[in-house]
Amino acid sequence: MWHGDSGWWVYYWGGGDKSKEKPVTWALVRRVLGYARPYWNRIGIMLVTILITTGLGLLTPLIFRDLIDNALPNGDAERLNWLALGLVAIPVATSLIGMYTRRLNATVGEGVIYDLRASLYAHLQRMSLRFFTNTKVGELMSRLNNDVVSAHSAISDTIVSMVVNLVEVVGVLLVLLALDWRLTLMGVSVLPVFILIARRRGGYLRQIRREGMEYNAQMNAMMNETLNIGGALLVKLFGRRGMETERFRDRAARVRDIGIREAFLGDQFWAIIGLVSVIGTAVVYWVGGHLVLEGAFTIGTIVAFASYLTQLYGPLQGLTNSPVQFARSMVSFERVFEVIDLPLEIDDQPNAKALTDVRGELTFDRVSFRYDAMEGKLLKDVDRPGRMDNVKAALSLSGGKANGEAKPVSQARETALTDVSFSIQPGQLVALVGPSGAGKTTMTYLIPRLYDPTEGRILLDGHDLREVTLESLAAQIGMVTQETHLFHDTIRTNLLYAKLDATDDELIAACKAANIHDYIAGLPDGYEAIVGERGYRLSGGEKQRLALARVILKNPRILVLDEATSHLDSQSEALIQDALKTVMAGRTSIVIAHRLSTILAADLILVLDRGQIVERGTHAQLLEQNGLYAHLYETQFRDGSFDETPELAETDLAVG
Repeated sequence: MWHGDSGWWVYYWGGGDKSKEKPVTWALVRRVLGYARPYWNRIGIMLVTILITTGLGLLTPLIFRDLIDNALPNGDAERLNWLALGLVAIPVATSLIGMYTRRLNATVGEGVIYDLRASLYAHLQRMSLRFFTNTKVGELMSRLNNDVVSAHSAISDTIVSMVVNLVEVVGVLLVLLALDWRLTLMGVSVLPVFILIARRRGGYLRQIRREGMEYNAQMNAMMNETLNIGGALLVKLFGRRGMETERFRDRAARVRDIGIREAFLGDQFWAIIGLVSVIGTAVVYWVGGHLVLEGAFTIGTIVAFASYLTQLYGPLQGLTNSPVQFARSMVSFERVFEVIDLPLEIDDQPNAKALTDVRGELTFDRVSFRYDAMEGKLLKDVDRPGRMDNVKAALSLSGGKANGEAKPVSQARETALTDVSFSIQPGQLVALVGPSGAGKTTMTYLIPRLYDPTEGRILLDGHDLREVTLESLAAQIGMVTQETHLFHDTIRTNLLYAKLDATDDELIAACKAANIHDYIAGLPDGYEAIVGERGYRLSGGEKQRLALARVILKNPRILVLDEATSHLDSQSEALIQDALKTVMAGRTSIVIAHRLSTILAADLILVLDRGQIVERGTHAQLLEQNGLYAHLYETQFRDGSFDETPELAETDLAVG
């Protein structure tokens, strides 16, 4: 039914749960057709070939009529030969043209898949870190693969088949009317039944398709979480193979059951349509047979008419089902567009400037930040059975001493950073110190604009970071996180990610500076050695040194380091500490400090607690203040390392 709705023209098929359905609007249809625009030439050629094949198909029943009414009764052998040749030539020509048409159709379909997938991936690359911390990777994979492939059928299959069927119906109807208008009316009298069946079944099929895609997304999300190296290791260590297998069976069963329902309803739909077609054909044969007996029709005419009727019912069935198929394929487009339409939280301003000749002066000016849910900028939740929404607050030592004992204070709060202000001069080293969850990692994430401040601003050489291009900012900042990520590829490829045109000499120099070259040279494949999924073939110290080498190769002006050495063996720790001296030399550096040696070398120490800078100064100055830093030094730094105990090792993201 077509109807107006606040200026919108909406099309929907009856049936199903209307409360859960989203209508197919003209705006959505126009947007879908926009993806076919680059292929209009091919589509135009397809339409021409469709007209040709339809015209050829209309000749066959006429040949049969002439064969029965003229060639055979009159004993015309030459006419018979030509008619027989026509019966062979027409299918051959139709097949050849059809092959070319299908090739064009495949080109359009695969092109649409490529364009959709490329647009979706490009948009995902521009999404902020907040989006990825709130979205399961498996659900994104489902959108990139299953939904995109399903969506292309709206253009390459449904729309094309609608045109083909429409042309065939019009052509066949014209011929049928020329043969006999009375039988034609009888033949098309079943059309209202087609429409009624489609209305009743179409809505159900569309809703089932939507549910099936959601179940597939949930299954893909689980596979991604439990089959990557980290998930597989966790499952094995906790002995949860049986539990995870049952969870997967449950989700896979939902996909199976919804697939069975969809197949059953689809088969039921076509069975009923086929039965109606048979009844219509039988009525025409019955009435037409009486007309032949009365001499009003020739045998050849009734045979041709019945053949045309078969050609009519096929396209009529297709036209009846096309809106249903189109509505179902629209579900896939809706799911893809839901991602593409998500607003960008972090993006270049229209007048953004590119950073050049960066000195490295960094200023936080009254910066506050909250890890808000950002309603409207994330994918809508899907039902995830068993999800735990409660997160325990992280406890850490802060607030000094009480009766000679550390007083545990929760770092959980709504605001991750509150009114943070400080300046770093070019080439200075600033150490960030404080309890776990105090906001140290959050602060470092604001520098490369993984997030933007909720309030205040961050300046680099006097430029607000929101007023410079993201590309030029990324080129000036090198960041090494505590969790080093490496691609499942060679050491060389992972290093070249920092500088695509780096020479072998540059690679070796960077690795020597990071104290990792000798290790790489000792490998059987050297720089061509595969590091494994997320670098799991390497030890923690080796991954850290490789990450440092990658940053050295990038040669940024500003370094942001999570000096993750507290849990490494003494040899790896010494190598990394030595490498850090090389990396930080002459660069503005912000380090989340875990080692006393780094703290002692810092030009400025910022002590954070509950998202605020509570103390600042050099090591000696802070000891004299006898505050939180002095307490941390006495309890955790005096032996040379800041070892966060497991119960204090909550990340900043968890308490935001």
